[in-house]
Amino acid sequence: MDYFDFNMNFPAEAEGPDATQFGFTGGEPTQRTPVGTPMERPNADRAVTVDVSTTFQPNVLVDNLSPDLVLISSDQVYFYAHSHRILSASCNTFNGLLTPTPPPDDGSTQTVSVPEPAEVLNVVVHALYSLPVAQFMPPLDTVTAAFDSLITYGVPLQTLVLPGSPLYVLVLSQAPLRPIDAYALAAHHDLLALAIPISAHLLSYTLSSLTDELAARIGPIYLKRLFFLHHGRMEALKRLLLHPPQAHEPTRECNATQQQRLTRAWALASAHLAWDARPNISTNMLQAPLLHLERELSCPLCKGALRDRVSVLVREWASVKVTI
Repeated sequence: MDYFDFNMNFPAEAEGPDATQFGFTGGEPTQRTPVGTPMERPNADRAVTVDVSTTFQPNVLVDNLSPDLVLISSDQVYFYAHSHRILSASCNTFNGLLTPTPPPDDGSTQTVSVPEPAEVLNVVVHALYSLPVAQFMPPLDTVTAAFDSLITYGVPLQTLVLPGSPLYVLVLSQAPLRPIDAYALAAHHDLLALAIPISAHLLSYTLSSLTDELAARIGPIYLKRLFFLHHGRMEALKRLLLHPPQAHEPTRECNATQQQRLTRAWALASAHLAWDARPNISTNMLQAPLLHLERELSCPLCKGALRDRVSVLVREWASVKVTI
């Protein structure tokens, strides 16, 4: 997460935690607003540097309003926010940390310390403002913690993790690297619209390697959907391979007995494919051993029938559903 250092000078007469006083409008200091901080008061002639979010700064205007809330992470990074935005998204007044109604418009700023570290709080606040967060490249563990925090703060994920939303894009970008963990995250919070595209990355996943912890987090419904995805694709492949190339009318060079050789060769190659294949088998891997049978054929009509059957097989396999 990006943040910058903010220098704060304390006057000699200031005392106590409210000694930190500053205010911004349009980027320039215009008034002094008391902001309580958890820091100890330094020597009067020494400046204090605090870490402030680069996105949520003291001079950020939202709905033409300056921040009236400071969220301080557990590692002392300041996020300047707007209470009306936070309260409108939360159904439990941000886990009871904020007042139910906005404070009077007297320039005061409410300060709240939260238990999340800055990298988690950064995802949380960006989500509340519907701002992109993928550019910070938070790891999936951080995103998982942010999802749990949003639930704690009374923010329903179903309204935030919609297709195309910042959180949706963020999790989906992690799916190629950690597909089962991303799927578990979506399944745990019943985010079907997110779980569906993630499941396409799990076709190569070995279901027998699924741990008890992950299975419990995924839950029975989404676990069943994942198993059915794998099983359904394998059953579809077997059905497609059952049909050999179409026989042609007997000719002087190739009678019905000779055509049976192609049927038997197809059946043997199909059995090997069905035995070794996985749900993510590619069309190239599927057609290569079948087209190899052409080397054993001398009849042009049999060769054409083989190529036509493989072409149809590839198209049908490509159309089999790849998501839950």
